Amino acid sequence: MRAARLHEYDEHLNVQLQLEDVPLPKITKPGEVIVRIGAAGLCRTDLHIIEGVWKDIQDPQRTLLPYILGHENAGWVEEVGPGVTSVKVGDPVICHPLRSCGVCLGCRRGEDMYCEHGSFPGLNCDGGFAEYMLTNERALIKLNPNVAPVDVAPLADAGITAYRVAKKAARKLNPGQYCVILGVGGLGHIALQSVRELCGARIIAIDRSEAARQLARNLGAHYVLDGSDTIVQEVKELTHGGAHVVIDFVGELGAEQVSWQMLRQGGTHFVVGYGGAVHVPTVHMIITEIAIEGSLVGNYVELVELMELNAEGRVKLHGQQYRLDQINQAIDDFKNRRIAGRAVIVP
Repeated sequence: MRAARLHEYDEHLNVQLQLEDVPLPKITKPGEVIVRIGAAGLCRTDLHIIEGVWKDIQDPQRTLLPYILGHENAGWVEEVGPGVTSVKVGDPVICHPLRSCGVCLGCRRGEDMYCEHGSFPGLNCDGGFAEYMLTNERALIKLNPNVAPVDVAPLADAGITAYRVAKKAARKLNPGQYCVILGVGGLGHIALQSVRELCGARIIAIDRSEAARQLARNLGAHYVLDGSDTIVQEVKELTHGGAHVVIDFVGELGAEQVSWQMLRQGGTHFVVGYGGAVHVPTVHMIITEIAIEGSLVGNYVELVELMELNAEGRVKLHGQQYRLDQINQAIDDFKNRRIAGRAVIVP
């Protein structure tokens, strides 16, 4: 099969994925499933993987390369192991990004990303920038008949990451209160729609890209700002004292320091983007009682919920399609902010 593989890490992103012919994946365990890829999302994490940001975590022994990236995947069931009962060949499916074990404490709690024995296609084993991918039955959700894999693949990671933090935010927001979404890209535009659907908060979208700002307006943001040097003061004036919630999808380049400063007393800063470091004076945290909370990828149930919202047309993915042989062009466009929404790779 054809696959796009990473052969070396480079902190400056001066390497390209190599399009190669590689062996088809094989089922070796009863619960495994081979999915024929219909589409795979391109994520900022893929860029961080190429940069080597994750190599000490995902590849500590430096034995992973070369391998196939792509952790946001949807397609059709191609082959099933002898123990698989919930899907059959031909079923259209979306793949939760983690192949979880089902028996550890994290899995028993319903938090797939806490799995002690899981594997993560596209991060620590072969992923979906290919024609076929190996996963397991526990990861699969059958798609609604009116939903195509190409229209939802990035929801497998970007979508549930955004949806999970939107659910957390919605629990803290009452109608009329203010939620700032910092970064209206592949995750931010999904979070904006999710917050809109889950609660009655007023949404302030911030992005330096005009295309992203226009997308935010189209998706129903109440206010759209350009992220200028006076953004903290702008938000405080607009909200009459500060936002109740700030969701930071950037997490670096200074955004992580701006985010908590936008909060009012008792507000919460949710960190989703990463790469930087948050430095808050302890006296400020005491006086204002602000909270800073991280948010990981959503669990299986949250992906089920998001797919329901998507099937009803209430949360939609906005993306730009590329063929597998255009993967490096997609990476370059992503790196240079030429994509509004999400890049979607099709075989």
